[in-house]
Amino acid sequence: MAFKNFSIWRGRLPHWRASDVTYFVTFRYRRPLDATERNLLLRQLIKPDGLRWDLLIVCVLPEKTDLIFRVKESPRSGPYELSEIVEKAKTKSGKAIIKKTGERFSPFYNESFDRILRDEAELEERWQELFEAPVNLELVDDPEDYDGLWVADAPSSVE
Repeated sequence: MAFKNFSIWRGRLPHWRASDVTYFVTFRYRRPLDATERNLLLRQLIKPDGLRWDLLIVCVLPEKTDLIFRVKESPRSGPYELSEIVEKAKTKSGKAIIKKTGERFSPFYNESFDRILRDEAELEERWQELFEAPVNLELVDDPEDYDGLWVADAPSSVE
């Protein structure tokens, strides 16, 4: 499969970037987040939706967050860097949590795992996993009852 404007950069993990693709991103925390902290993180993640990316689904769980989205093109040059969007939300949320709890460090690790979803089948599979995660973890009986789940769009075969 050939990607448009494909590039790779490396932090501790390799990160693939391309134009016109759908990404799956996940990141874990140093400690579990309570409901208020999860809500704060969720609000920060959905804040840039429509400006820099098109979020399809976000699931903020007690021990990790998963997202599926498409990055938009910057008016200046190429697509926005997805790590800047995700890391900015983590930084803002982390500072607010530190202020509230008095902790020394943010509960978020610096790097996230990201993956380009290769096809519609993988998108559907990952989307369904995120949607069902609160039920599978026995946090709620119905995914729509979970406050840490935000859904903008489902793949056509899931609807």
